[in-house]
Amino acid sequence: MTLLEEPCSPRPDDPIIELRGVHAAHGDIEALHGVDLVVPAGAVVALLGPNGAGKTTTMKVISGLMPVTSGSLRLSGRDVTGITATETARLGVCSIPEGRGIFANLTVRENLWVAAGERVSLDAMEQVAYARFPRLGERRDQLAGSLSGGEQQMLALSRALGTNPAVLLLDELSMGLAPMVVTEMYEVVKGLAAEGVSILLAEQFARIVLPLADLAVLMVSGRAVRAGSPTEIEEELSTAYLGG
Repeated sequence: MTLLEEPCSPRPDDPIIELRGVHAAHGDIEALHGVDLVVPAGAVVALLGPNGAGKTTTMKVISGLMPVTSGSLRLSGRDVTGITATETARLGVCSIPEGRGIFANLTVRENLWVAAGERVSLDAMEQVAYARFPRLGERRDQLAGSLSGGEQQMLALSRALGTNPAVLLLDELSMGLAPMVVTEMYEVVKGLAAEGVSILLAEQFARIVLPLADLAVLMVSGRAVRAGSPTEIEEELSTAYLGG
């Protein structure tokens, strides 16, 4: 087993995720300007900011979907700058991107089968998914694209959780969902945090996630401008969102 195949098992003093002075670009346009970010092991960190703040780009860098142009990415104390998305998955980093990332033309069961791969059996994936979200069990033979938005998000979460991730990256979990469904989704997230899963949540609607968070980071224009307790960050939200 090589370094990049070992699951994330940080030493007590090592953050499970750490970005140091990270720059990243979309072509010639720089999107991140020296971002510093720490996710302690077992913590829930809320990544907050308006549209265009750099939250999704930060998530892509951590998940290996976007390269770092300078700076470094560390997982469990190891410098993994340049890591690929496949390698991050092997390390136990699981990402649910904005837009959910399911296969619309496959059934619920087939989506779980694809997510299971060689790491876990389909039976085990289904058992976890249907116990957590009984509605998915009722729709196991239904095409994922025909599910409601809330059910699609349940499926996306189930695909991630069935592989027992060490780190869960959630990008705009609430997007397009009814308030009642958002509450249900974040109750699941709260339960995962209680089980010890490290979670980084990117949300535009900050007050949805602040009650769940141990720490919060405020991003504006591609920079992490403030980090602190949810209470401290909440006091600065109005100014940041209004561009003050």
